[in-house]
Amino acid sequence: MIKEKRIIPCLDLLLDEKGGRVVKGIEFEELRDAGDPVEFAKKYEAQGADELVFLDITASVQGRETILDVIKRAAAAISIPFTIGGGISTLEIAQKNLDAGASKVSINTAGVKNPAFISKAIEEFGADKIVIAIDCKRNPDISVPGVNVFEENGKKFWYEVVIMGGNEGTGMDTIEWAKKVEALGAYEILLTSKDRDGTQDGYDLPITRGVAEAVSIPVIASGGVGTLEHMVEGITEGDAAAVLAASVFHFDKYTVGQVKDELRKRGIPVRN
Repeated sequence: MIKEKRIIPCLDLLLDEKGGRVVKGIEFEELRDAGDPVEFAKKYEAQGADELVFLDITASVQGRETILDVIKRAAAAISIPFTIGGGISTLEIAQKNLDAGASKVSINTAGVKNPAFISKAIEEFGADKIVIAIDCKRNPDISVPGVNVFEENGKKFWYEVVIMGGNEGTGMDTIEWAKKVEALGAYEILLTSKDRDGTQDGYDLPITRGVAEAVSIPVIASGGVGTLEHMVEGITEGDAAAVLAASVFHFDKYTVGQVKDELRKRGIPVRN
């Protein structure tokens, strides 16, 4: 039986004097205010979203914890599952976020710096409470040993894992890191291409498919949605278990319901 594909709006959060706002940028930069996160969460639940992801995009860079107040308010306002990511660097912080009402926490930078943290978090909270976020960027230096080389339009490159809000390269190959986090017990991967983030040019399909084929756990495609066709491609060509989008939902280009209707037309199973 083919599993139903999930549609997941993503809310990038930025801490400000109001306590936290939804923002959207291009390639993790040029941020613009989109509105109140809890109001967005309520709207997306009403539209039929399967889950939500909240990403506190500057928590790791600023060395602080996530915006707990937003999580508490969202948990009180909606009933669908949601994941919180950004600044999840210790078991204590993960516990605070789960206690505040998050269904899952997303580990990124801290897991790259200390893979044992992933194993400890899974052991402490259960695999179904932990999402491993992987941010990546194309790197044209194919002389690096042990990387998976891709080619597009005559150009060769590999995908490097980036951390700290996409600001720091790691020298790690994305596919190899995905395999490792699965071996550590990961339940799900949230994969974002920095090159595509906010561009509305479509998902970075080569790496989406590459990771999905390399692991047996679900992969959420993220970064670059501009059309309904892009979300179809994320599933049919990228082999993603779920598709995540932000701008097209935040600025009312599409509703979650429109996405699900289009996927159904294409014979792709989705939840009602």
